[in-house]
Amino acid sequence: MSASLGATATFARGIHPPEGKHFVAEAAIEVLPTPKSVRIPLLQHIGAPCEATVKPRKSVTAGDVVGDAKAFVSAPVHASISGTTARESNTTLPNGRHVPVVPINAADEQPLEGQALYDDVLGGEWPTQDLDVAAFTSEQIVQMAREAGIVGLGGAAFPTHVKLSHHPDHNVDTLLINGCECEPYLTSDDRVMIESPRSVVCGALLALHSTGARKVIIGIEENKPQAIRALRHAAEGTAVEVQVLQTKYPQGGEKQLISAILQREVPTGGLPFDVGVKVINVGTCSALARAVLRRKPLTHRVVTVTGAGIKVPKNLLVPIGVSYAELIDYCGGLTKDAARVVAGGPMMGFTLGSLDVPVTKGTSGITVLTHQEVRKQEQSNCVRCGRCVDTCPLNLVPTKLALAARYNNTEVAERYSVTACMECGSCAYICPASLPLVQLIRWAKILVHAERAKEKAKAEAKAAKALASTADERPSEGGSEKKEAKPEKEAKPEKEAKPEKEAKPEKEAKPEKEAKPEKEAKPEKEAKPEKEAKPEKEAKPEKEAKPEKEAKPEKSKASKSEK
Repeated sequence: MSASLGATATFARGIHPPEGKHFVAEAAIEVLPTPKSVRIPLLQHIGAPCEATVKPRKSVTAGDVVGDAKAFVSAPVHASISGTTARESNTTLPNGRHVPVVPINAADEQPLEGQALYDDVLGGEWPTQDLDVAAFTSEQIVQMAREAGIVGLGGAAFPTHVKLSHHPDHNVDTLLINGCECEPYLTSDDRVMIESPRSVVCGALLALHSTGARKVIIGIEENKPQAIRALRHAAEGTAVEVQVLQTKYPQGGEKQLISAILQREVPTGGLPFDVGVKVINVGTCSALARAVLRRKPLTHRVVTVTGAGIKVPKNLLVPIGVSYAELIDYCGGLTKDAARVVAGGPMMGFTLGSLDVPVTKGTSGITVLTHQEVRKQEQSNCVRCGRCVDTCPLNLVPTKLALAARYNNTEVAERYSVTACMECGSCAYICPASLPLVQLIRWAKILVHAERAKEKAKAEAKAAKALASTADERPSEGGSEKKEAKPEKEAKPEKEAKPEKEAKPEKEAKPEKEAKPEKEAKPEKEAKPEKEAKPEKEAKPEKEAKPEKEAKPEKSKASKSEK
């Protein structure tokens, strides 16, 4: 194992906000006592939402599937405690999305609690050096990750089995394990690396085998010395390498991590596998090891409850679905000067309007800020200093995007790649005019997505209309042929009469029938009957009209008879 690939690696641009990790950096993970009830959201990931697989008043055991979806980009959800289900209801997540939830009322006895639960999730023996990854096929690892409902625990919540899938068109040579945890205040990943480094290494080796990559590297910022030492020791004798990185925000972004460690640049709008890389979070690796080696689904995760506005900041191992309010109460409650509760960290988190919100798989922390920390700064006009451009880790132009949002100009927003923005907040943090750049960019994204949806709907409607018109034309053509076929059937005697050269009188008789007012009445609007012979459809009567001129020889016959 390589001890380090360089201790000063980093990416271009970025910022250095106050870390704020001192609140809980040394606080060991505690197990939250089993709550009286939990609410399991049916959408905790990127992709298709789940549908409830259990009915109300159904007894469930911790680990049972309570929601699933057939879509590939999705992940099932499991009961995090044993108990009885209640009627399905709805809740609002921190990002403002309304989703259905499956409530579970806790049973008196739980299969695992306290230290036993901790050992089952993070503790115990993890066979790093003796791990035989060849005992599992890539397909088996992908399937077990899917069945366990594992998603990215760094915040994005992208289904892990999708990343682990080996695609022949994706030439992935490197797997990066993200242990940076660059978001200020949060320390959940740091504590997992310190207290359960071998589960992280096992998960990294399993992911390496599943993706088909040739090497795996764990990236950690230099402000986590305990985690660095723990992982180096756990990775001895394995294929896992450890890369120490400079402390900078947002070092934990996928594109920034790839740039810092491998010096590869992911194109705007591209994905890591475009440059031969896949990225997985350290917490996700630990969950993957538990799913494959212990056959346990993702039911718990580590959440940091921190900030100057919380009485006793802690790192907690909590069941999915427990409310934010219960975590805050377990940490002593809010201080008198608490002003804002944020789901996540202060840079990329969402301000909560209510504490009655369930913890999801992507909940990494709860940050409580004081009045002093959230004091409102007066906004001014943009001074064209260019600091936002200089600090943007994706090399975007935040001022242009914000201006496009103010004027609802989706064309300009798309031209400047608004959807590529990861909303890290670096531009807003550095802006001397205190402009709400992130909020404006989020609004621009909403406008762009709405415009795209509108254009897609128009295209689908146009295609459906074209398909319907094509379908209408086919039966109409057949119908016209049938309508034209009817006079042909009636005219059969005419056709039969034509070859009868001797039956000239019969031919004369037919024009007499054509002279009937019924047939002449149809083209009344077309004026004279002589002009009736001009339409293409009535071409046959024109030919039949010739016998009128041939009436002369009939007169000659008559004259002969008279003679």
